Amino acid sequence: MWRGGATAASAARALRSRVFPDTNPHHAAALAPIASARTSSSSAPSAAAAGPAVAEATAAAAAVSQKAGSVSDVLRHYGRCYLELSKARLSALVVATSGAGYVLGSGSMVDMAGLCCTCAGTMMVAASANTLNQVFEIKNDAKMKRTMRRPLPSGRIGPGHAAMWATSIGAAGTALLAWKANGLAAGLAASNLILYAFVYTPLKQIHPVNTWVGAVVGAIPPLLGWAAASSELSLNAMILPAALYYWQIPHFMSLAYLCRNDYLAGGYRMFSFADPTGKRTAWVSLRNCLYMLPLGFFAYNWGLTSEWFSLEASLLTLGLTIGALSFMLEPNPKNARRMFYGSLLYLPAFMAGLLLHRLPNEQKEHNVTQTSEMTGILYGAEQQDEERARQKREDRKPSHVHSRPPVAYASVAPFPFLPVPVYVSPQGEL
Repeated sequence: MWRGGATAASAARALRSRVFPDTNPHHAAALAPIASARTSSSSAPSAAAAGPAVAEATAAAAAVSQKAGSVSDVLRHYGRCYLELSKARLSALVVATSGAGYVLGSGSMVDMAGLCCTCAGTMMVAASANTLNQVFEIKNDAKMKRTMRRPLPSGRIGPGHAAMWATSIGAAGTALLAWKANGLAAGLAASNLILYAFVYTPLKQIHPVNTWVGAVVGAIPPLLGWAAASSELSLNAMILPAALYYWQIPHFMSLAYLCRNDYLAGGYRMFSFADPTGKRTAWVSLRNCLYMLPLGFFAYNWGLTSEWFSLEASLLTLGLTIGALSFMLEPNPKNARRMFYGSLLYLPAFMAGLLLHRLPNEQKEHNVTQTSEMTGILYGAEQQDEERARQKREDRKPSHVHSRPPVAYASVAPFPFLPVPVYVSPQGEL
C-alpha cells in the first residue's frame, strides 16, 4: 500500500510538472535579466536627460569665466593705456609742486581736505594735458625710439578715444578745483592746460623757444597750489615757481643734448641742434643755475622760510652749478648725464627744504583773523537782533494778571459744613 501511494504521488508530481512547469529553482536567475532591463530602461532616459543639462551648465560656466576674463583683460588694457597717456611720473611731479605750493600758501594750519582736492584736480588736469600732447604728436612719436611704443603710435588705443579721455578728465579736474578751491586756482589750471597742449606742443616743431615756454608751464602748478590755499598771489609766492622755471632749463638742456639725434628724427626743433659742440647748450644751463643762487636768500628775506633755508638752498644750487660748469668745460655725454641726474636730485631736496623751514603765510593768517573777527561781530549783532526781536514779541503779548484767591479757611475744620467760597477775578473770570 505504501508503495502504491508513493507511486501515485510520484505520478501526480510528474503530471503537475508537465502541465505547470516549476520555475522556483531558477526564479532569481530568470528575474535578473528582466530587472536589469527595467533598471537600464528606467535609467537611460534620466542619463539622457542629465547629459545635456550638465553639458549646458559646463558651457555656461566656461562662457561666464571667459567673459569675466575678457572684461578684466579689457579693463587692464585700457587702464595701462590711460596710465601711459597721462605720463604718470611727470604728472606726479606736477602734483608734488602743486601740493608744495598749497602748503607754502597756508597759514599755521594746513587744510588736508583742501590739499587732497587740489592735488587730485591738478593730477587730472596734468593727465589731460599730457594726453593731448601725445594726440597731437602721434607721427612724431612714431619716429623716435623712446616714444614709438606709446599707446597711440603702437595702435593700442585710437586718437578719438584718447581725445575723449583727455577732454573728460581735464574738465573734471578744472571743475573740482573750482568747486573745492576757488576760481583763481581753476583758471590757472585751465590756462596751463591750454598753454601746454595748444602752444608748447606745436611750438616744439617750429622754434627752439619752446623750451622756455615749457618752463613757464612747469612753473604754474606751484602758483596754482598757493592760490588754492590763500585765494590770492603775493610776492613770496614766486619763490618756488622761479626755482622751477630756472631749474627746467639745465634739466632739459642736458636731456636735449643726450637725445638730440632722437629729437632730430622726430622732427622737433631744439636748441641743441644748432650747437654741434654743446658749449652753448652748457652755457645756457650754467647761466640758469647762477640765477637760482639768490633764491634761498629771497625766501628768507620775504618771510617765506627761516634763515637756515638760505644756507641750504645756496649749497644745493652750488652743487648743481658745479655740475653745469663741468658740462660747459667738457661738453660730453658723461657730464651731460651727470648734470641731468643732479637736477633730478636737486628739485625734491629744494622743495623739502622749503617745506621744512617754511613760516606760516602772514597774509593767510591775517585773512583768517579778519574773517574770525568779522564772524564774531556778525554773530554778536545777530545775537543782539534776536534779543531785541524776542523782547518786542514779549512786549506785544497781552498781560493777563491772574489774582490768586486767599486761602479758603472757611472750608477747613473745625467748620467742614461751611461751603467753599467762590472768588471772581478782576477780569470777570471765575
